[in-house]
Amino acid sequence: MNRLGVIDRYRAFLPVTDKTPVVSLQEGSTPLLPAPRLARELGLPETSVYLKFEGMNPTGSFKDRGMTVAVSKAVEENASAVVCASTGNTAASAAAYAARAGLRCVVLLPDGKVAAGKLAQSLIHGAEVLAVKGNFDAALDLARRASQELGLALVNSVNPYRIAGQKTAAFEVVEALGRPPEYQFMPVGNAGNITAYWAGYREVATREGLGLPRMMGFQAWGAAPIVLGKPVAKPETIATAIRIGNPASWKAAEAARDESRGAIARVKDAEILAAYRMLARLEGVFCEPSSAAGVAGLVALAKAKAIEIADPKELRIVCVLTGHGLKDPETPKSLPHKWRAVPADFSALKKALAKR
Repeated sequence: MNRLGVIDRYRAFLPVTDKTPVVSLQEGSTPLLPAPRLARELGLPETSVYLKFEGMNPTGSFKDRGMTVAVSKAVEENASAVVCASTGNTAASAAAYAARAGLRCVVLLPDGKVAAGKLAQSLIHGAEVLAVKGNFDAALDLARRASQELGLALVNSVNPYRIAGQKTAAFEVVEALGRPPEYQFMPVGNAGNITAYWAGYREVATREGLGLPRMMGFQAWGAAPIVLGKPVAKPETIATAIRIGNPASWKAAEAARDESRGAIARVKDAEILAAYRMLARLEGVFCEPSSAAGVAGLVALAKAKAIEIADPKELRIVCVLTGHGLKDPETPKSLPHKWRAVPADFSALKKALAKR
């Protein structure tokens, strides 16, 4: 069976026409996984917590939803090349979709600040990878100039086609639950994704007369410009995908927060890593560290008894996991694990298994 990508599924709600050539890797339709063990661990109703696992997209992150639209429109507009700045996921997605479309792809990465899995994807898809001796914000400035002065199609989330494609994830959440959740928890880096989800939920509310969730965004402690109310010159966090000091969609994210009666707060790296391991060990879901920032926020609010529960049976909380854990193969190896060697005989195995 031919699975439909987001343009074919949601064409009526996207800025495309019959003349738009669809560049797709059959993205979208990612699972919304119940997380009963996580809910119980947090003292929440067992049926209340769900994980929107965007790591199941073709290149392993939510970026594919917007990239299919951005690259399709670039082809429609006769672009010969695309350019992006990235902490890794945008680069991987842009490289794959550009390859699919037969376009040149230029990616600008912060030197030494990109997880190995994401860099590998950019390289294998044939992108021209340039390491900028600066942070993401410096790379984005250069990408903007390349777009303006060299005529390359910019496919970062400042491109409205990206936001349009990413809003389809909100449509899928509503389809799966039958209604919007009461709360949505998610990481915030460049802030395009919280902007896109909010746009999607608002569209559904207008079309179908449904309510709206409270948007709960979380930045890393060392990269929290929205929380601090000012850019962070040298953002630092283990969660590389949200290591951004001056988000491009800053104002739109604040609007999503305020209009939804939500919040944007920050969590420490230790809290992110704890949530990262919790997801893997309780629910069997391996996400990249930045994805766990939203779950870390949920853990903090649940411990503080700050989740409003009118009807326990009806409470629905969605945590957006933006990327797959294999994007960052180094972080798990840096964590403490029980790892033992045994001789190749059964009695030694029995003896080892008797020790807990």
